[in-house]
Amino acid sequence: MKFSRYGGPEVLEVVDIDMPVPGEGEVLIEVVAAGVNPADSRLREGKLADRIPAHFPQGQGSDFAGFVRGIGPGVTGWSVNDEVIGHVSRGSHATHLTVPATNITPKPPHLPWEVAGSLFVTGTTAWAAINAVDIGQGDTVVISAAAGGVGCIAAQLARLRGAKVIGTVSERNADFLRQLDVIPVIHDGDVAGQIRELAPEGVDVYLDAFGGQNLEIARELNVKEARIRSVVDWDGVFDYGLDEYGRTKPGTRGAGAAASGAEGSDIADESAEEYGHEVVGRLARLAVQHRLLLPISDIFAIDEVREAFEELDRGHVRGKILLGMHPVGYSRQRVHGATAHGVPLKESASTVDVPTRHARMRVFENLPPVLGHLRGQHHPHPSEQLDAAEAAEAAALAEAEAEAEEEGEAVVDR
Repeated sequence: MKFSRYGGPEVLEVVDIDMPVPGEGEVLIEVVAAGVNPADSRLREGKLADRIPAHFPQGQGSDFAGFVRGIGPGVTGWSVNDEVIGHVSRGSHATHLTVPATNITPKPPHLPWEVAGSLFVTGTTAWAAINAVDIGQGDTVVISAAAGGVGCIAAQLARLRGAKVIGTVSERNADFLRQLDVIPVIHDGDVAGQIRELAPEGVDVYLDAFGGQNLEIARELNVKEARIRSVVDWDGVFDYGLDEYGRTKPGTRGAGAAASGAEGSDIADESAEEYGHEVVGRLARLAVQHRLLLPISDIFAIDEVREAFEELDRGHVRGKILLGMHPVGYSRQRVHGATAHGVPLKESASTVDVPTRHARMRVFENLPPVLGHLRGQHHPHPSEQLDAAEAAEAAALAEAEAEAEEEGEAVVDR
C-alpha cells in the first residue's frame, strides 16, 4: 500500500513490489491482519509533515500479526511458520514485509488474528497513558472517546486497577461501555455538568482520546495538570517518552512505569523501560484470559483499503478497523445490500444497535474465525462444530445402549 502525495483515502494505491528479503537481524513476515489507525490518516493527509514527513512513494500502517516466512542472518529464537504480533514504521499494510526481529512477539495460540493484528498501536498508546498518570485503586477517571480503540483499552486497564471510569461516548455506543463496566456520558451538551453529577467527589484523572474541547473540560473539572493526558495531542504523546515504535526512551516515564494500586503482573510493571513488544505480550495474555476486550468494528480486504479509511474517518468507530489478507469463506457467511446513510452494511452490522435479550456470551467462543485462512485450509462454522459434537454424543450413547443390550442378552442366556 503506497501513496505518492498527501491527501484523503483516494491517494492510496495497491501496488506490486518484489518479495522483500530479510537483512541482518530481520525476519520476513506474511501479514494476516493489520490495524487501521487514526494516526495513519493524519500522516497521509500531511497534518504531521513537520514532525514526520513522508518519503514518496510512502507506505503506511504500523501494527500487524502474521507468520514468519524467512529468517535473516544473525536472527535466533524464531522459526519459519511462527505466529507473531509486531510493529513496523509505516509499512504494515502489505501482504509481506521485513522487520527487525526485536519488533515481534509470539502470538498466543488462542488469540484471534483480528485482535492480534490490531493490538500494538492502541495497546501501547493506552498502556503508556494509563501509566503516565499513575491510575490506581479508588481513582475516578474520565476517558474521552471511550468506545474507540485506545479509549476502550485504557478504560478496561483502569478498571482492572480498581478505578471508577466514566467514558464520553456517542449515544449509539453507550450500552457498549456499560458492558465494560464503564459509566457512559453522552458527549453532547454540558459534558462537564454530566460528569459532576456522576462524580460529585471530583475527578482525579482525565485521558483524552478524541481532541476537541476535552482538555478544556478537564481543566473545568479542576483535574490536576499532572494527571491530564491526550493521546491525540502530539506534544502530549512525546511527553510519554515513546518513540515511533512505541518503546520508552531511557530515563523517561513510559509504557512500563509502575502504577500505584495496580494488581497483577500483566497490569503493571516496576521497570521504567519496557519495550512495546513486551507490553503487547502482556495485553495479549489479558485478552486470552478474557480480562481485556478489543472489539473489531469491521474488516476489509487489502484492496478495499480506501473504504476502510473512509469508514474510519466517518468517526464513532467501536473498537478497531483492520485489513485482512486471508479472509475466511464459509457457507453461512453472507453480505447483503442493507444500507445506513447510504453506506453498505454487512448483515451482522445491520442489527448492531437493535437491542436483544439474551444471556451474556463469551463472543470469542461463539464467533467463527474470519482471518487466518490459507489455501486448502477448512475453517468450520461453529454450527458445524456443534453438529459434530452432537453426532459424537449420539454415537457414544448408541454404543452404550448396544453394550447394555448385549449384557442383558448374556444374562438371559445364563
